[in-house]
Amino acid sequence: MADKPTRDGFGEGLLELGKTHPNVVALSGDLEDSARAIWFKKQYPDRFFSVGIAEQDMIGTAAGLALAGKIPFACSFSQFVTGKGLEQMRLAVCYQKLNVKIVGSHGGLSVGADGATAEALEELTVLRSLPNMTVVAPCDALEAKRAAIASADYPGPVYLRLGRSPVPVITKETDLFQIGRANVLRGGARPGDGIGRAGDDITIVACGVMVHHALLAAEALAKDDIQARVINLHTVKPIDRQTLIAAAKETGAIVTAEEHTVVGGLGGAVAEVLVQAHPVPMRFVGVEDRFGTSGDPADLLKAFHLMPQDLVKATKDVLRLKQSWAASAQR
Repeated sequence: MADKPTRDGFGEGLLELGKTHPNVVALSGDLEDSARAIWFKKQYPDRFFSVGIAEQDMIGTAAGLALAGKIPFACSFSQFVTGKGLEQMRLAVCYQKLNVKIVGSHGGLSVGADGATAEALEELTVLRSLPNMTVVAPCDALEAKRAAIASADYPGPVYLRLGRSPVPVITKETDLFQIGRANVLRGGARPGDGIGRAGDDITIVACGVMVHHALLAAEALAKDDIQARVINLHTVKPIDRQTLIAAAKETGAIVTAEEHTVVGGLGGAVAEVLVQAHPVPMRFVGVEDRFGTSGDPADLLKAFHLMPQDLVKATKDVLRLKQSWAASAQR
């Protein structure tokens, strides 16, 4: 399958929901084309609401629609909807546990030339701190489609983080997708699955576009006889504690990878679990404490050190620390 943006997968999923879920409606802050809600708008014009450039109103309107029994999908640029609509998400949606689905397209560095003001690099940190909010960052278009469909039947607020740039489709129709349950793509198995193997040297936990980079890094590491387990942690909240703790116990070291700030993002979420359950050496690969910048998305991934070779470097670094921990334990 050709590379596709995750926003396209969402648009396909929303269109399918229009057929199967008559209570699904969509809203946009004048960006339905960019967020791919325009396909739903054309097919179901009576179930689409354009609120103009007013993200706060969009979230408030979505809350009202949810109270009326609808399942609203509120769509905009990730930076705009999370930056401007935070108070409404907190009080109108999360505080009341309303069944609102918030869709942030153009997350991360995929905005490219639009630059720092439009590049959302903090959504996971901010939104996972909101009580009752579920946070999902699909790794490819197929997973984004499945996440959109699953979120309609998942109770309460859900945030979907989508990208603008095409990414390889690495999941399959037959793969399990369940909100809150990670997928082990390489190496060991999720407890109870009865497949795969334990005993890998290290685990790479990733979300979004970084899942593909993690798989490429694992292939490169295998050439050096380093076996890396790769976990697609598409749901950042609620986090799959069982799979993460098993990986820490069985591999003894963790690298996290995200197209997002390392301050409180996916890496922080994983660390919060492991520091209380089974501490192991860790390294975070992501955007350091800084804003984005303009440029071609592929060039930005290189400039911000989010490439497979950066994961290889972090892996080898943390493996040295793992060996040091083991030596200290024997003294």
